[in-house]
Amino acid sequence: MNRRIFLMGTAALAAAPKSRSSPNDTIRVACIGVGNPDIGVHGQGRVHLQRYSEMQNVEVAAICDVDSRLLALGQDTVEKLGRKRPAGFTDMRKILEDKNIDAVSIATPDHLHALQAIWACQAGKDVYLEKPCSHNIFEARQIVAAARKYNRIVQHGVNARSGVAIREAVQKMREGLIGDVYMARGMVFQWRESIGRAPVEPVPAGVDYDLWLGPAPRHDFTRNRFHYNWHWIWEYGCGELGNQGAHELDIARWGLGVKLPVRVNAIGGHLMYDDDQDTPNTILATWEFDDGGKRKLMSFEVRHGLSGHEAGIGEGPRAAGAKPRTVGNVFFGATGYLTIEGYDRYKSFLGKEQQQGPQKIEAGNNWVNFIDALRARDKSRLNGPIEEGALSVTLMHLANISYKVGRSLRIDPATGDVIGDSEAARLYKRPHYRSPFIVPEKV
Repeated sequence: MNRRIFLMGTAALAAAPKSRSSPNDTIRVACIGVGNPDIGVHGQGRVHLQRYSEMQNVEVAAICDVDSRLLALGQDTVEKLGRKRPAGFTDMRKILEDKNIDAVSIATPDHLHALQAIWACQAGKDVYLEKPCSHNIFEARQIVAAARKYNRIVQHGVNARSGVAIREAVQKMREGLIGDVYMARGMVFQWRESIGRAPVEPVPAGVDYDLWLGPAPRHDFTRNRFHYNWHWIWEYGCGELGNQGAHELDIARWGLGVKLPVRVNAIGGHLMYDDDQDTPNTILATWEFDDGGKRKLMSFEVRHGLSGHEAGIGEGPRAAGAKPRTVGNVFFGATGYLTIEGYDRYKSFLGKEQQQGPQKIEAGNNWVNFIDALRARDKSRLNGPIEEGALSVTLMHLANISYKVGRSLRIDPATGDVIGDSEAARLYKRPHYRSPFIVPEKV
């Protein structure tokens, strides 16, 4: 299967990419991963289904999920939106054999992202890839290499990149609204209940757990190593810093106008709870950058418990029963500061009196932007190109590595490699990929 996909990708590279520049040409998308509605979390995969179904001349032609119950739910979702029922698959490699599929849209667990994206590029498909684009730094680099080698349009799924207000905020900072921006801060303060301890049990009927595990080691099935709670297990997820934090960390780096750091440090822990989670639920990370001789700083904080708000973020009205939540960014400049909340709003405060400056509330659509770039065969139209996504995700992974080894890391900003720390360097890659789910050294 892998060799066949590689050969398909080679053929796709040799052939001129087909253009879908006419708005009347139908783009056929396969959505990978649906998301579980049973645990009170809105599945991101169903957001993908909705966004594509809202577009003219875009068809969700296929859906793939290793859980047959969720696969049927995804098909039903598209039908209820008034569109043709998509074909259903358990193994996405079968979808990649279909030459009529133009793109795949991936909303699976973190540990599957890189391999699935690389497979898709090799098969000549364009890719929308949910954040974080990879489970480790090696994988982030391999996705970028695959996108370039096979000349694919690959969008990273960080929604703020297409937010009209957020794009305006970044542009105004570039124009000097708050003076020289020297520091960015990201924050995710949101209540997370304990996941408890889940017993080993038989794999549920209709679930292909071997496919779900993919490159990760074999492990007995538990509910905490499956839908959603996989986020808090290192073998599959990247903790809250790579979950909700992936959005705000990308905004922070984007707004600060930096790439790779010279130093990283992170402290934290899994506090309060005694349960199956092994990622930290509380973390404070810092990055130091040399931006053409200018020193710039970035900090990020995750808190899982009750917390106060910060810089006015999260202080607005919330729905009945909703828990307090402070998720956003603050940028500090020589003549003011600017706050971003969510993916659709910003405010600025200028001068020593902190007078209200420009502000805006307006969202955008990252999926529409992806389809527009796909039709034009023009990567420069992407708001969230994979190269940018890989840089931001690398910052997240570096912080998690610093947390794991328990010390500050020195980084070569030209390459992103750690300097003089062999233990940290080993964590750039999964120690073992379970065959045949191997992220290749040569894509």
